[in-house]
Parts: sequence; C-alpha cells; structure tokens
Amino acid sequence: MKIRFLLLNLMPLLNTSHMKLLSLKNIAIAAACTLSFTLGGFITSKFEEQKITPATVKQAQTLFGLDFTNTEIDSMLLDLSDLRKNFTEIRKLDIPNSIPPALNFNPIPVGYTFPDKANYFKPEQISTVTMPADLNNLAFYNIRELGWLIKNKKITSVNLTRFFIDRLKKYDATLLNVINYTEERAMKQAAKADAEIRAGKYRGVLHGIPFGAKDLLAVSGKKTTWGSVAYKDQALNYDATVITRLENEGAVLIAKTTLGELAMGDVWYGGKTKNPWDIKRGSSGSSAGSASAVAAGCLPFAIGSETLGSIVSPSTECGTTGLRPTFGRISKYGAMALSWSMDKLGPITRSVEDCAIVFNAIQGADKKDMSVIEAPFNYTSPGKTLKGIRIGYIKSEFSSKVKSDSLSLLKLKELGAQLIPIEIPKMPYGDMLIILTAEAGAAFSDLVLTNRDDLLVEQGRGAWPNTFRTARFIPAVEYIQANRARTMLIQKFYELLKGVDLYVAPSFGANLLATNLTGHPAVVLPNGFNKEGLPTSITFTGQLFGEGKLLQAAEVYQRATDFNKKHPAMNF
Repeated sequence: MKIRFLLLNLMPLLNTSHMKLLSLKNIAIAAACTLSFTLGGFITSKFEEQKITPATVKQAQTLFGLDFTNTEIDSMLLDLSDLRKNFTEIRKLDIPNSIPPALNFNPIPVGYTFPDKANYFKPEQISTVTMPADLNNLAFYNIRELGWLIKNKKITSVNLTRFFIDRLKKYDATLLNVINYTEERAMKQAAKADAEIRAGKYRGVLHGIPFGAKDLLAVSGKKTTWGSVAYKDQALNYDATVITRLENEGAVLIAKTTLGELAMGDVWYGGKTKNPWDIKRGSSGSSAGSASAVAAGCLPFAIGSETLGSIVSPSTECGTTGLRPTFGRISKYGAMALSWSMDKLGPITRSVEDCAIVFNAIQGADKKDMSVIEAPFNYTSPGKTLKGIRIGYIKSEFSSKVKSDSLSLLKLKELGAQLIPIEIPKMPYGDMLIILTAEAGAAFSDLVLTNRDDLLVEQGRGAWPNTFRTARFIPAVEYIQANRARTMLIQKFYELLKGVDLYVAPSFGANLLATNLTGHPAVVLPNGFNKEGLPTSITFTGQLFGEGKLLQAAEVYQRATDFNKKHPAMNF
C-alpha cells in the first residue's frame, strides 16, 4: 500500500505577512486575489501591473465560498493591492528550505506530564553470539548480535563494513535503494572503531555498526539530493544532527538511501525502489531505500522519516520494524523540511529492540533545532509478559476478515495484556491535512515560482508539482483554523488515552492520519503474511513521549512471534 499523503483534494497555505490586515475577510480575499495573479505559480511584470477590480474579487471569492457585498469589496481594493505588493517583496527574499517559520508546533496538551520520570536505558545482555559458517548469514543479524561480535573481536568493523557495502552494491542494481555511497568515509570510521576497541575504548553497542541514512539528511562531502531531479547536484556541506550523534556512538555510515522524490512514494530520479519480497512491487515510501535495504539484509539499520506514513508504509511493505517517535523527540537539523510541524525522523530496523537502541542514541535536545522538546526516556529490556499493561485497541478498525490483525489481539491477550476497546475522536482528519500541504507548499515555494516544478519525475494530478501549485491558493485563515482544530484534537486524544498505557491499530486508516497530526509515537512491526506471501503489519501507538513503555510492550509481542525473523529469499 502506498501513502500518497491524501493530497489530491487539499488546498495548502498562502503564506501572508501584512501589517494592515483589518479583518478575517481581508485575509481570505487577499488569498483569492493572489489566486488570480499567480496562475502557473511564477511572478511576472504583468502580475504587478494588473489592476485589482471588483470583478476580479467577485470571481476569486467563489473559490473560497465567500460572498461579500459590492460595498465590502470596494472598500478592500486598496488593501488588496497593498497585500499583493507585500507578497511580491517577500518572494524576492532568498529563503532556503532549512529556514523554519517563526512558529513552533508543540504537541503537549494542557495538563500533560511526561510518562517517564528519569533517563535510564538498559537493553538485554547476551552471553555469546556464534559467527556463522556462511558469512552471508551475517546479513540478518541484529544490532546487538553484531555489536557482541565486534566487541569480542570475532569480526572487525572494517570487515563488517566491507561486507555490507559489497552486499548493497550487489543488490542495488535490482532494488535501486541507494543514491550515494559514503565508502571512503565509512572505511575510515570503521578503522577508527577497530583501533578504539583494541585500545579498550568501547563506546557501546553501536560501535562499529554500519548504517544507512535517507538522502534527505545532510552529509558533508556528499550530495544531498532529496531524491529529486531539481536537487540532484545539491551539496550541503555539514552533517545532520542524527548523523553526528550516531557517529559519536561509533556507528559507521555507509550509504545514503533512496526516498521518493521530495518525500513522496518510492519513485526518485533513478527509478523505483523495489521491495525485496517481490521486485515487481515498489517498496512504498517515502523511506523507500531505508526499508528496502534493511529488509534485504544490506544494512543492519537505517534512518527514515515520516510526515504522514513514510516509516509506517515502507516498513509494512518490506516487513521491517520502524519507530516513528513523538514529534519533537529527535532533532531535524540537517533534514529536508516538508512540513515543519509534522516531520519526524526515526529508525528502521530488524527488531523493536534495535529501534530502542538507535532511538536512545539520536533522541534529545539540540540547540540547532528549536522544535526539540527534551523529555526523559526510560527503557529496560522487558520480560515475557504484558500482565498489568492496559492496551487499547481501536475496535472499529479491526476486522475479522483480516486474520493477522485479529490474531495480534489474541496474542496480546495471551501475553497478559488488559485489552480495552477505544475509538479515536471523530474529526475531519483528511481535511485537516491542509496543514501538511500548506507547509509543503511553503517549503518548496521556490520550485513553483521559478517553474522548476516541471523538473520533477512525477507530474500527475496527485503528485507534488500539482500540490505545490495548488498550495498558492489557500487563505492563511484556513491554515490557522486547521491548526486550531489540531489543538482540539490533541486535547481529545489526551482525554481518550488517560485510560490506557498504549493502544494498537491496523497500520492504515484514520489512526495514521490522526497521530501524525497529534505527534504521538508509534512502532510498526510485522504481524503476519498475506495470501501473496507478503508481510503485513500492526501499529502500536504510545503516549506522547512514552517511547519507553511503547517499545517494551511492542518488544514483548515481537519476541512472542517470529515474523521479524523471516526474510526475503533474495533469489534475483
């Protein structure tokens, strides 16, 4: 299943800034008049010269469902002309994608307190790991197993890094899941890791472990293409915070993985990233390469991102385990902005425990990203039972026809969880996604205004270019109203979840939309296979900043099943 962001019929933000706004009507009409003069999305001298007339306003207002009298329209004309001048002047500024608006989204509801009271992280310890006779079997070892082998000098980071680079190169010709290799950097990092370990300076379980990062993250010395023709030569000569934090733990970056162009779908300028379970299928998006490479045993883990399903969807398609953290948990410094108030970075791995290990390394405050909210993370490797854990389930979204979902509920009950039926609030979730499209339109305004949106690979009705163009035509008032509805939604969720520790739901449906708006964390993990033999998934959703208990519960469930232990045949 592909996430297309449900953008087809949504109208994004017109980003206005005018000191003389006299009423809400003026803002709406300002947007309407902009509609009349920005068709095609680029500035012309004609735009500045054309006179705004009552007829222009009457025609434009129909788009927004407004009905002003002749007198009201006449009184607006001079202000509308001034607004148009404001738009023109602001458009002359060079505002790169990395500059956020002077507004920070905060997902914390009134009265909320953090679930965890202190920071504590302790994954399960293992006594021994056996080196496989066939080194190809290393491809599907998890982080903890690989870490044990490196720490105990059963394999060097250099050899493990070379193994995964070679495997990536072997399968990339078919899977198309890598945009850039960071081979020279990786081999230097691996050699450094080995030297430190020999000297007794072991940094932790990630020390010497290779990984990949979605190519919307800046890496110095390498192009950061965002999967787009329009940016394929872009070089951002600094490292994203998540890259820096992983390398500080001793992890070794070996590749920048593919993403659907500008974080939609699985099609980028080099083709379509494939699902290793069935190469006739795409890997879904937009963290397409990260999920595909981990599923194929070409990376132990990778960093993805989600705005509206971009970790959940490819993880479902490829059978990986993904963590979408609480909004504000992880710094987005150095990451492409699509929606400043909805973008989230997170790990795609082989197991829930691997997600916890990577999350622990990359979460926390960052002075370079003011949207980060520092909160405790308390995680201890769980036991084998869910006794005493109150797990909600969205009753209306579970169907007896979907066997894997029904069996997941039975397994949770068998593990001792108290299952509590819940229903998420009734809100116009799809309509509220004008927040995403509004911010995306602002993030890529330059593409429209310079007509470079024509360079993008996908040009259909549901593709980014059409969305970005449509984004010029929404009043700022409607964007603000959608965010006010979002505040209501956050408070409703707070009240709903007081009675549970976490809840489960099928991975696709209203819950996916709702929780990407509220900023709640989620773990998506395999829960079976469909009749075609392809992975299916279920999503565990936690309290805001409740990743500790969320990961523990999901891990208990995963250890009681074996779906994440199954891997594609790779016979291509």
